[in-house]
Amino acid sequence: MRRHEWYRVRVTLDPARNELTLTQGALESCAGIADSAAITVACGIEPAWTPAAHIIIAARATAGGDRVFSGFYNGKLEAPCLSDHAGAVIGQWDFAIGIDGQDICDHGPFRLHGRTWQMPARAMTGHNWNGTVRSWQDAPEQYGAIHFHEDDLVDACWDSDFAWRVPPGLKSGLYAARLRSATDEDHIPFVIRRAPGTGHAPLVFILPTASYLAYANEHLAIDAALAERVHDHVPVFGTSDVFLAERREFGASLYDRHSDGSGIMISSRLRPVLNMRPKYQSWLGGTGSGLWQMNADTHIIDWLEHEKFDYDIITDEDLDREGLHALAPYRCVMLASHPEYVSTRMLDALAAHRAQGGRLVSLGGNALYWRVVYHPAIPGVMELRRCEVGNGWITDPGESCHAFGGEYGGLWERIGRPPHKTLGSGFIGQGFDRCTYFRRQPDSDNPRVAFVFEGMKGDIIGDFGLIGGGAAGIELDRANSAKGTPLNTLVLARSEGHTNTYLPSTCALLINYAGQGAAQSDLVRAEIVFFETAEGGAVFSTGSIAWSGSLSHAGYDNSVSRMTGNVVRRFIDPTPFELPTAAARPVSF
Repeated sequence: MRRHEWYRVRVTLDPARNELTLTQGALESCAGIADSAAITVACGIEPAWTPAAHIIIAARATAGGDRVFSGFYNGKLEAPCLSDHAGAVIGQWDFAIGIDGQDICDHGPFRLHGRTWQMPARAMTGHNWNGTVRSWQDAPEQYGAIHFHEDDLVDACWDSDFAWRVPPGLKSGLYAARLRSATDEDHIPFVIRRAPGTGHAPLVFILPTASYLAYANEHLAIDAALAERVHDHVPVFGTSDVFLAERREFGASLYDRHSDGSGIMISSRLRPVLNMRPKYQSWLGGTGSGLWQMNADTHIIDWLEHEKFDYDIITDEDLDREGLHALAPYRCVMLASHPEYVSTRMLDALAAHRAQGGRLVSLGGNALYWRVVYHPAIPGVMELRRCEVGNGWITDPGESCHAFGGEYGGLWERIGRPPHKTLGSGFIGQGFDRCTYFRRQPDSDNPRVAFVFEGMKGDIIGDFGLIGGGAAGIELDRANSAKGTPLNTLVLARSEGHTNTYLPSTCALLINYAGQGAAQSDLVRAEIVFFETAEGGAVFSTGSIAWSGSLSHAGYDNSVSRMTGNVVRRFIDPTPFELPTAAARPVSF
């Protein structure tokens, strides 16, 4: 059998002769390849099917219980049918019905409807997909396949070991259940929101749990062939990394591939996620650092605590579920170090909040980049389709629309909503060796941003930090008016001194050529930007993932901490921002 080709397979059981015949035929034969055949073997199986029996497709049950299976099939299946010895249909299942759910429809006389287990990939092109449609909603009959994987995992189905009642009046924040044994320690994180009817802070910090799910239990350093080349340093693994490499049944990330080589499209928090833990040291965090995603974000929370800001915390999942209602009470919204993955409802909520005069502070890089979709009925489950450009993998032709609702996937920039429109800047490139600093630009002398630089001296910002040694690095965002940066945006500072391991993103170039490394080209730079909105609000973006690692330097008495504090204090001030007068100079970005 040839890989990635459709076959019609038929199995016939003759109980009178105790024979089983398997027939396989390629829908498109290949000259010189014997890919169609039939074989008959002796078989002692006694047919014992009754309408009350269980029928399992793409696996077989084991003696371990009703949730334990073996003999998994990796690949697509379409239109399975079961008949009796006389040819009467027993079951005829149509995977093109109910694509956006877990139900399986049977057209047979017994209505043997079923359900998928661990969410194998749906909205998959069938044998008859002809390329005339790109969305399964336009022609579901061409999407009658399900792609099964032996390592599909949505819910680990673990039993609960303990429960804890949240004490009344406990402050909103990020907490963890600490588990200890004689030789080990673990922390299971969770968020507590402010209780309804108890008021609210002026500031809300959005924990980017969608991005945590995208990277959950990733195996890139071991599985990705170019991991060391891209990051320019040897990955250092901790206990959790080694454990995950050995125990693949904990599931992988949206950067990984299934065991059959296809990309993983669904991630879930209904399983242990061992690399999103306090104290976890990630190989992704830059030279000399293990701060990445959740651990980097705890440094922002630590800074908020040190500066004694009154704040609440919500998650991406909260924002997707509640939309603008989750943000409406707050004057200022703060984004974390790497809010890369966002849903339509999340992006709509941020836009609506800003349209009502809200303020937005983004303390990271590569923000609002990929579109994801949460499952409409099962909390904690998220889907991603990497189309047009990939990172780890790319969707096959015709499979770019999510099964959860049908939205087209990929980069928000390619969907017409680049991050520049919301944040003033967008992803330009990345590097993972050392981080550098920002230098103030002429726009920083504009009276509109005098509050940003109160108490600050010199032109250099952030030439220190826990992440690679500086505040500018890992993944970088910069302004671009052609992609939607508002024309009243001020570029306050720009990074410099990056090495040639910092390269442009694939969406930043029409053609790649030599000399695009950051040491040779000015393209790959982070920019700190600011602009006011017509409704009296404002936006401030740092454009760098590494920013959070510099906040606590020198006992929090440093340029990064001071600038961030100046901005947050002004952004929670109810005084409206005034729109600038007409620009007296051409736009410089």
